[in-house]
Amino acid sequence: MPRELIDMEGLASPQVQALKNLQTPTGLPFSINKIGHVLMMVQDLNRSVKFYTQMLGFKVSDVYPDSMSKGGIVFMRCNSDHHGLGLVGAAPGKTRRHELHHIAFEIGTIDEVLRAAKHLRDNNVEIAFEGRRRAGSQVSVEFLDPDGHTLELFWAMDQVGSDGRVRPPEEWRQQGSFRGAIANAPPGQDTTLRDPSLLDHFGTD
Repeated sequence: MPRELIDMEGLASPQVQALKNLQTPTGLPFSINKIGHVLMMVQDLNRSVKFYTQMLGFKVSDVYPDSMSKGGIVFMRCNSDHHGLGLVGAAPGKTRRHELHHIAFEIGTIDEVLRAAKHLRDNNVEIAFEGRRRAGSQVSVEFLDPDGHTLELFWAMDQVGSDGRVRPPEEWRQQGSFRGAIANAPPGQDTTLRDPSLLDHFGTD
């Protein structure tokens, strides 16, 4: 790239250096492994699903009909994770062409999910959901960042093998609390806590 196209002075500015020098605190009660999935609002669900399958090679794992989520949701994968991308159809009255629904980050253990939720609560972060969703079966905490974006920290996303078989809907176990998610796990998901006392921070159902 020609030197004149690079703002060398800007790259050396105090603001840039201050951002680059920000350090992650030690001792956080959880560790993010990867960006797990992104959900986006779309105007025409059929058109968007066709684009992501035919143009980019995504595969459909599950679909929520309008009766389960206004506008419908299509969960899509590009690896063994149940979904890395979700397309949320425009519900009646929605006029925006596109917007972010949420971004999710994978963490390593169910204990970390509960520790993360306590950490967020202790720091007055607004919590939107705790428990387990349906398709994908992950246990998670969903919350808002300073700009109002919805973020999710999750554990135990269902995996899809080369045969393409996904967990059938009759095995979904949506739960609106950590206690419910732990007590009512779907087949094959071990929700045993290494530290059962973590549940003491979340009250009773």
